[in-house]
Amino acid sequence: MTRFRNSAIAAAAIGALIAGLSGCQRQEGPAEHAGKEIDKMIGTVGQNVEKAGEKIQDAARGAKQ
Repeated sequence: MTRFRNSAIAAAAIGALIAGLSGCQRQEGPAEHAGKEIDKMIGTVGQNVEKAGEKIQDAARGAKQ
């Protein structure tokens, strides 16, 4: 019975520690903010390149006809 109680106490302590740490939120630094902005820009550029590629394909199909 003591073994079960010790295991239960350890599990509760670990659960409390995980819950406490997950509640902590680190503030975003300037490098992380810049990285997120770069990711957004890269995504936008990628979408624009994809649209341009589709337009080129459409133009090529039109030229074949």
